[in-house]
Formats: sequence, C-alpha cells, structure tokens
Amino acid sequence: MERQPVSLWINPHHLTTRKAQELYFLKMQRAKEKPEKTKMENKNQGQRKLRVCVATCNRADYSKLAPIMSGLKKQPEEFELEVVVLGSHLIDDYGNTFRMIEQDDFDIGSKLHTIVRGEDEAAMVESVGLALVKLPDVLQRLRPDILVVHGDRFDALALATAAALMNIRILHLEGGEVSGTIDDSIRHSITKLAHYHACCTRRAEQHLIAMCEDHSRILLAGCPSYDKLLSTNNRDDYTDIIKSWLGDKVEDRDYIVALQHPVTTDIQHSIKIYGLMLDALISFNKRTLILFPNIDAGSKDMVRVMRKKGIEQHHNFRAVKHIPFEQFIQLVRHAGCMIGNSSCGVREAGAFGTPVINLGTRQTGRETGENVLHVRDADTQNKVYHALELQFGKRYPCSKIYGDGNAVPRILKFLRTIDLDEPLQKTFCFPIVKDSISQDIDHILETQSALAIDLGGTNLRVAIVSMRGKIVKKYTQPNPKKFEDRMQLMLKMCTDATRDAVSLNCRVLGVGVSTGGRVNPQEGVVVHSTKLIEEWSSVDLRTPIADVLQLPVWVDNDGNCAALAEKKFGHGKGVEDFVTVITGTGIGGGIIHQNELIHGSTFCAAELGHIMVSLDGPECSCGSRGCIEAYASGMALQKEAKRLYDEDLLNVDGMDMKLTEPITAAHLINAARLGNCRADAVLNKASTALGVGIVNMLHIVNPSLVILSGILASCYQAPVQHIISERALDCAKNIKVVASELEEPALLGAASMVLDYATRRTY
Repeated sequence: MERQPVSLWINPHHLTTRKAQELYFLKMQRAKEKPEKTKMENKNQGQRKLRVCVATCNRADYSKLAPIMSGLKKQPEEFELEVVVLGSHLIDDYGNTFRMIEQDDFDIGSKLHTIVRGEDEAAMVESVGLALVKLPDVLQRLRPDILVVHGDRFDALALATAAALMNIRILHLEGGEVSGTIDDSIRHSITKLAHYHACCTRRAEQHLIAMCEDHSRILLAGCPSYDKLLSTNNRDDYTDIIKSWLGDKVEDRDYIVALQHPVTTDIQHSIKIYGLMLDALISFNKRTLILFPNIDAGSKDMVRVMRKKGIEQHHNFRAVKHIPFEQFIQLVRHAGCMIGNSSCGVREAGAFGTPVINLGTRQTGRETGENVLHVRDADTQNKVYHALELQFGKRYPCSKIYGDGNAVPRILKFLRTIDLDEPLQKTFCFPIVKDSISQDIDHILETQSALAIDLGGTNLRVAIVSMRGKIVKKYTQPNPKKFEDRMQLMLKMCTDATRDAVSLNCRVLGVGVSTGGRVNPQEGVVVHSTKLIEEWSSVDLRTPIADVLQLPVWVDNDGNCAALAEKKFGHGKGVEDFVTVITGTGIGGGIIHQNELIHGSTFCAAELGHIMVSLDGPECSCGSRGCIEAYASGMALQKEAKRLYDEDLLNVDGMDMKLTEPITAAHLINAARLGNCRADAVLNKASTALGVGIVNMLHIVNPSLVILSGILASCYQAPVQHIISERALDCAKNIKVVASELEEPALLGAASMVLDYATRRTY
C-alpha cells in the first residue's frame, strides 16, 4: 500500500531505438492482434461510446491512472470518461491532491470522503466500510461499463467489492505482483473480483495465470507511469527543479530522496526502522528530500518520530507532503541515492539506474533491477549508514522491467476489444498451469540466457549461457595483440552469437565480461591489465558493447567471476561466506562475504596471488618478491620445470618427454608423481606457500569454505587442507577446502552477473 507523487499530464513516449526488453512487450501481443483487430472493426460499426469510470484513491495510484485518463479524454468519439475521487485525495494533511486532478483539466464526477482518521488498523477497516456505504449511490448514478481500479490499497478493495456486487465490469491495473506485505492479500483479492487485468511484467502475468484467471482477459501492458517517466527522462530544467525543492547549493547526484511507509502487519518494527533511517541520514550529512508517509496504520506515529528528531527544522532536510510527479521523477533521476520502502524505488528508479536502498520487507517480493540493495533486517543505525556508504553516488545500468513507455496505447486498444454482450460472470481456467494465449508461442519456448565473454591472455571466448548454467554454444578465437583488433573481433563474435541465439531459441538478457586485471565494475572499465593482455588498460568495455548490441553490460575481473560462478552454479551455492582461489597461469580469486562479492575501495580486493608469504622469495610478475604467485602459479612451476630440465634433473623412468614439446608445469607434476624427489620438493614448496597464504585469508575474512579453481586445483587441494590443519588457529582449522567442479568458471561467472541482476543481492 503506497503513496507517491502524482502525474499531472501525459505525453506518450515513442522510442526511436527499441531495445530487446521493449520489443518484448510488443511481441507478447502479436498473437492476439489480428483476430482482435477484425473483431474490433466489426463491433465498432454502430457501437455507442464505452463509458469508463476511473476511480483514484491517492496520489500514488493517480500517477498510474492519469496517463490512462488522458488517453481516454483524447478520444471522446470512442470513450466517455467519468472520474471518481476518494480516499486521501480529500484530506488536507496529505495535500488535498484532488486539486492536482482538477489542474490536469479532468472533470471530477464525484468526491467521496471515505477516510476515517486515526491512522490505525481499526481506522483502515472503518474506512473500507464507509466507502462501501457511499459507493453504491455513485456507481448507480454513473452506470459505467467499465470501472478502472489500480493496485493494492484498502480503498481499491472497497471499489472492487462494490462494483463486482453491482455487476459492473472491472479492469484491474498492476495485478499479479508480489511485494511481501498485507498489500499482496489485498491485491490478489481485487484480482479475483476483477474481470480484466492489465499487468506490468511477464512474471506478474504468469502469477495471474497461476491464479486461474482467464488468459484471454490478461494484457501485458507495462506500467502506465513509464509512459510519462520515459518521455520526460532528460529535461533541460532539472537543475531548476532540484534547486526549487532543495536549495541553490545542491548539485546533481549530491542529495538523497527518502520515502518510507508503515508496514501494517508489523507497525512497531516499521516505526523503529523509520527512526534508524532518520538517524543514519542525519549522520550521513547529505541534503535530503523526505516525503511524509502514506495514510496507512502507523503513519501518525512515524510523523511523531520525524518531528521528535526535528527533521522539519534540520538544515539538511526538506520535509514535504507532495511533489508533482513530473518533478518528482526528475528528483529521483538525479539523486545520489533513494532510501525507504516505496515501490517507486524498486519500480521507477530502476529506469534511471538511481541507487536505491530498500529498508525492511515491504518490497522484497518485487522484481528489481541491479540498482536495489535490500536491507531486510535494518536493526541498527550502522547497518543503514553502511548501506548509504555502499550506494550513494553510484550509477547502475538502466532497467525497464516494468515497461517500455507504451502502456497506455495498449490499454486503450484492450478496452476497445471488450465485448459488453459477453456474459458478465467470470470464468476461471483450470488446471492452474496452462499456456497463455496472450503470448507469442515462440517466446513461451525461449530460454532466458546471457552472453558471456572471457578475455584471456591467449584466447578470446564468447558463449551463450542458459539460466541453469548450460553453455548452449561457445565461440573461441586467438586473442589479438592490438587493442583495435581485439575490440573489433570481440564485437563481431558477440554479434554472431546474438544472431545465433535467435535460431537457438535463446533470449539474451544482457552481456557479462570476464577479463584479467583490475576492473571498475561500476563503470565497466578495465583500470589496469595484467602483463598477459597487452594494450588493455583504461579501457571502457561497457559502452561499445552496449552501443552495438543494445543490451545491458556488466564487467568484472576473472577472479571475481570465478567466485560468482561458484556462488550460482558450484560449491558456493547457498554458502554465505567463502573464498575462491584460481590456480592457473597466475593466482587470483574472489571473496564472497555475507552473500556479497567484495571489490574493495580501489577494486583490487582478492588479489590473492600477491599475498606475500616470504620477505626474500622469488621475484613476482607484480615487481615484488615472495608472493604466492611467484611460488604456486603455473608460470612459477613451469619456470622450475625448465630449470630442472636444463640441469637434466627432471626426467625419470616412466616419463615420455618428446624433444620438440615445450616444458610445462604438467611435466613437473608428472615427474613428482613418478617419484622425482626434486620435482616433489618444488610442489611441496608451492603447496606450502599457497596454503600459508590461504591461512592468512582465513584469519582475515573467516570464510566457511575455500574453493580451489583452475587447472592446478586438484593438485593443491589435499596439501592446502593439510597446511590449514597444521597452521591455522583452532577456530579455522576445520574449514573445508574443495576443488571446483565447474569446467568454465570465467564464462559462467560472467553469465551470472547478467542472470542475477533482476533479483538483486541482499544486504
């Protein structure tokens, strides 16, 4: 149950370049368009106007309903619009927002005072009862053909109940979604009362189908507010808007928008979280625009907390009851961060890539973009403060999970197809699982996939990876030495892969890139490369790939990708804290702590190969001495193998060494297995160095599991476990070391960045 700023006018957005996510909404309706068009043309001959009543209860639902109302009003030859206003629109403490509806030039047919003040559970129930007493007279007078109801408010439940009992057809907006509170029960109750459904996402559509709703009466439209939001994305006057609400000295991305509402199933806890949020914002010391909570039970107590802390008089805060929607979305777009539990954070803010901190459980069931950080158990001020430190000032890839800016035309077209001569009684579709005829059959059978890129020192690899970690198709080419040749080849391979994905029935959600070196994942830039990849420093990978493929792009280094691969597909699945160590040509790795990948302040966390285990050891490729990589990497073992070979100390009985083949670490390992004591001594020294380094990691981050990945993992697993049991503290001696079972950790890790973005991490 939600309150957010309202939309004053609508200008439907027409995109010139359609991205894959936007085309999806169009594709989903193609199977229905031809029969509906013929049916509609036959119906419209001699048909009267369709009388549509739009009922709005608060400024949050008005931001979704206003674009539809504008669309209906612009076509008076087909539709007759009636507007009913009730709920918090008519309360002075909440801004008397019915005036905004009048300013939008809509004629309000009826105003119903339905709110019983008190802001507690009993007042909410009494408000529903009062609305049910007043609504029959209005609906009987207006006699609408269709009543449009939005969302999950208790006021909307009263509207749907009254209309259903009075045999009035109901179109429900945004049904099928899951938010995680009592809102779900109200939303699903309205769904069962409604005759038609306009939902925002494919998952919501699937939920409606699972709830036995008639497939032919479900429209995948997208969110109507996105029509306004995307059409006014880049306004030239945004700096004036920021200054008018926050003052002249506030800069773009240097302020916070806060919007927190009570959770009616746990009011006291939500009040506590609200107080902790305010304390954290005061300590964070950034200019903050804070909106008053909605009218749900507990809101009065939250306002008391705000006033007790002096927020309205605090020099860093601006507390407001209402902001016009077109100005509010500009403030969200240019904010350094948004915090609270408003659905705007998990829905609209994602379209801009604005960082969001969602506090508590109110929105945890919703689909989100990568920009949302959940703090479900916000039980301390420090935890909220740390979340602000993590999120403030970042920018994430824009996501359009909830719409492409063309919802209103789809809804109006849907309304035209409604046959008023059809029986009013709802029918339900059993069994629960059944193919939806509102979808294109090709899309139903598509496999959601990611495009994964692995930039290694020798080869450049691209793969199509399914949601379950299956590599559908892989492409491999030698990695060119020159930057221009490498970029050109990579883009060509990606283009070929996306083309092949269509014939393989795979829908590519995005692109993940795994590369050696130090990477800034926030910007998608390779900051500094390893010596194995030439001309690969200060390289922006995200922009050229995104421009060519028109897909979101994530970039990280190969060690972190290996950790992400284990987290999603390997031994790390379901493990909250673990370390992955890559034992290959070099030594690298990644650290997962409390389900989060650790990058560090300058993106060089988990450079495990450069942990020093000796003050005077062999020289490392980094320029230092005594690093793990100088002892235990494939290059280090190869160097020792060549030394023994040159001294004629490598070959033993049983080894088959050809004079023409190069000496590698494999020869050293084979010699040790066949009893070569000198080769065995080299491996013992390497294993000890690696084991001591991992013991240091256990004492620093205290993981519950160590995963060895790479070609040398099976060779090192048992010796490293032995070193831990001998040298680690008692509290860490029993930590298990396992060898990875993943064949392609770099590609799978790159894919996991894409496949996990919609269900963002939990803090």
